[in-house]
Amino acid sequence: MMKFLQSLQLSLYNLLASIIFYTVIPLPHINGLDFSKLARSAPLVGLIIGGILGLFDLGLDYLNVSILTRSALIVCAWIGITGGLHLDGAMDTADGLAVGNPDKRLEVMADSATGAFGAMAAIAIVLLKTVALTDTEANRCLIFMAACGWGRWGQQLAILRYPYLKPTGKGAFHKQAIRSFKDVIPSWLLLISLSALPGLLNSQDKLLALAMILSGSAIAFLTGAWFNHKLGGHTGDTYGAVVEWTEALFLCVLTSF
Repeated sequence: MMKFLQSLQLSLYNLLASIIFYTVIPLPHINGLDFSKLARSAPLVGLIIGGILGLFDLGLDYLNVSILTRSALIVCAWIGITGGLHLDGAMDTADGLAVGNPDKRLEVMADSATGAFGAMAAIAIVLLKTVALTDTEANRCLIFMAACGWGRWGQQLAILRYPYLKPTGKGAFHKQAIRSFKDVIPSWLLLISLSALPGLLNSQDKLLALAMILSGSAIAFLTGAWFNHKLGGHTGDTYGAVVEWTEALFLCVLTSF
């Protein structure tokens, strides 16, 4: 019993460390937090973010805010909750990929100044999310949670499968947290269960549930693979890019269902 309680406390502390690192959600100061394994809890943090967005959306709907305006406000809140962490990574990654000389891409990505391609990438991501959410009228809360969860599971896959390209950096210690598929399977099963809920709650939504499971798994896998193909590995910036593009593409795919 004591070992179970200690394990539960450790899991809770890891989750709190992940919330502090990945979001701007205010939490009281807690001593003894270990930030070395926070990547393991990233998908769960995504579910929390998605749940907050869902509650915000319900409040806006209660106030009769139009779906387009609601979707735009949701996307703004989405960026605000994460402090723009992942979107900043997507922008830096776009600037790096725009460089013709592969040897200079990491140098450009490390530059804090945002270039034209980074700005265009941010506009594309925000636009895709807003338009896709405007076309999504049902199961919005579950879809927010699924999008945020699958995006961060894609990050876990990228951490596991591909080399880290920098000796130091904010993302370097993530490699120590995700060492085998045993570290990503629990999150995958959790996201499958969540994505299956629409079909379980309403038999008419079985196709939607299947689409959420298949598209979430596939897009999370392919985004990390694409950035690895272009750069030969990953950095903290590309981890953020994987999250953002997985979320945006996932939402776009679901508009077909």
